[in-house]
Amino acid sequence: MDKTIATPAAAVADIPDGAVVMIGGFGGSGAPIELIHALIDRAPKNLTVINNNAGNGHVGIAAMIEQGLVAKMICSFPRSSDPVAFTEAYKAGRIELEVVPQGTLAERIRAAGAGIPAFYTATSYGTDLAEGKPVEEFDGKHYVRERWLRADVALIKAHHGDPMGNLTYRMAGRNFNPVMAMAADRTIAQVSRIVAPGDIDPEHIVSPGIFVDAVVEVPNPVQEEILIREGATYP
Repeated sequence: MDKTIATPAAAVADIPDGAVVMIGGFGGSGAPIELIHALIDRAPKNLTVINNNAGNGHVGIAAMIEQGLVAKMICSFPRSSDPVAFTEAYKAGRIELEVVPQGTLAERIRAAGAGIPAFYTATSYGTDLAEGKPVEEFDGKHYVRERWLRADVALIKAHHGDPMGNLTYRMAGRNFNPVMAMAADRTIAQVSRIVAPGDIDPEHIVSPGIFVDAVVEVPNPVQEEILIREGATYP
């Protein structure tokens, strides 16, 4: 039952070329920067990355793109505060993009975790994003059918975790992390502190250990926004 891993590098060591990788976070909040950078060091290729945005500056997901790891981005906001890495790669034809409205993105991930292969939503009906997708009419209104969104691996960030993989989150850091943990074949969580089994009140557990395969402690995680303000690059 002990799911602890010694280092971020060891945690991501088995992620292969071509994997579909969900990465938690809303901007820098809840983003597992240390796991992302460990994955860059390992350098698997042709990854499909699912995140709320396509990275900022030259760290995190943006650094993954600059290092040539990412073949496709599935996200809601490809252009955010400093999207230079994605913009350059997209204009050069080095990366594919699938834009998904934010609520639909969250629901596609949640649906996968709940075992729901498809659902209908009014969002995107009549737009380019609905092109080629089945449409049904319910009670006089048109809805677009969306498929669930699953991944081979989810990289997430939590606040506290125990060796069995039970997780808590801190404030806005919760965001996409819990639903991504449920929608991947393998979930790797970095946490600020690993506590003893039983130290987390069961009422406070957000992601039960059944959805988490590996936990690695990162006591002082870096924040993406701070790295960007400092002009940091990775590697």
